[in-house]
Amino acid sequence: MIEFLQQLVNGLSQGAIYALIALGYTMVFGVLRFINFAHGDIYMIGAFAGFYSAPKLLALAGGGPSFAGAALVLVAAMALCAAAGVLIERVCYRPLRAQPRLTVLIAAIGVSLLLENGGQFAFGADPQAFPEIIADSAIDLPASWGEFSLLTITVGQVIVLGSTAVLLLALRAVVLHTRTGMAMRALSLNPLAASLMGVNTDAVVSFTFAVGSAMAGAAGILTAIQQPSIDPLMGINAGLKAFVAAVLGGIGNIPGAALGGVLIGILEALVVGYISPTYRDPIVFAVLIVVLLVRPSGLLGKPEREKV
Repeated sequence: MIEFLQQLVNGLSQGAIYALIALGYTMVFGVLRFINFAHGDIYMIGAFAGFYSAPKLLALAGGGPSFAGAALVLVAAMALCAAAGVLIERVCYRPLRAQPRLTVLIAAIGVSLLLENGGQFAFGADPQAFPEIIADSAIDLPASWGEFSLLTITVGQVIVLGSTAVLLLALRAVVLHTRTGMAMRALSLNPLAASLMGVNTDAVVSFTFAVGSAMAGAAGILTAIQQPSIDPLMGINAGLKAFVAAVLGGIGNIPGAALGGVLIGILEALVVGYISPTYRDPIVFAVLIVVLLVRPSGLLGKPEREKV
C-alpha cells in the first residue's frame, strides 16, 4: 500500500504537468477546431526561458534559490511563451484560417519542426542543467498506522501540484466569469454567430493562444524544478502525451484536459512501478487507440453531430 501511494503521488505530480500542456491543445481545438502540434515546443521554450532568465531574476529576488525567485522565473516564462504563442498564431496560422484544416495541420507540423531544429541551433543539442531556483528537499509523511512507514513527497512536487491547482482555478475563473471568456465560449459554439454579434474573432483567438502557451510555459518551469535537465527536443514526448491526455479527457473540454493529464500521469507511474519503464510509452499510446475506438469524444466530451 505504501508503494502504491508513493506511485500515486509521483503520478499526480507528473500528471499535473501533462494537464497544463493539454490545456493548450484543448483550448485551441475548442476555438479553431485544429490541433496545434507546435504546442509541445512552446513547453520547451518555457523551460529555456527560465534557464536564461533564472540567474538575473534570482539575483533580483535576493541572490539564491527562493520561492520569490521561482515565482519570478515562472511568470517570466509564462509571459514569453504567451508572446510566442500569439506570434505563431499571427504569422503562421491566421493567414491559413480560411484554408482546409489539413493545410493548417501541415503548417503546425512545420512550425513544430522549425522550433525543434531552431532550438538545437540556438541552445545546442546537448541537455543542459537547469539552475536551482528552489531548495528542493524530501518531506516524509506518516502513511500508515500500527507500524512505522513513511510516504515521501518533495518540495518540488508540492510546488507543482499547488501551482497547477492555482493556474487551473484562474483559468476557470477567466473562462466562466469574464467577457473574454464568454467570447471564447461563444466562438467555440458558433463562430459565425459570435462574429455577427460583435465578437472580435482575431482578438479572442490571440488570447486563446496566449493563455494556452502561458500554461505550457509554466509546465516547462515546473518540469525543470523536478527534473533539472532540459534540451530542445524535450517537448516532443511531453507534447504527444499531453495530446493523449486531451483526447482522453475530451478534446475541447477544459476540465477533461485536466482529468486526462492526471490519469495519464498516474498510469505512467503505475506502469513504471509495477511493470517496467520500457512499457510506459507504448501503454500510454495504446490508451489513445482504445479511447478513439471506444469513446472518440473522450471521458467528459460530448459527441458532435454534423448535418449533411
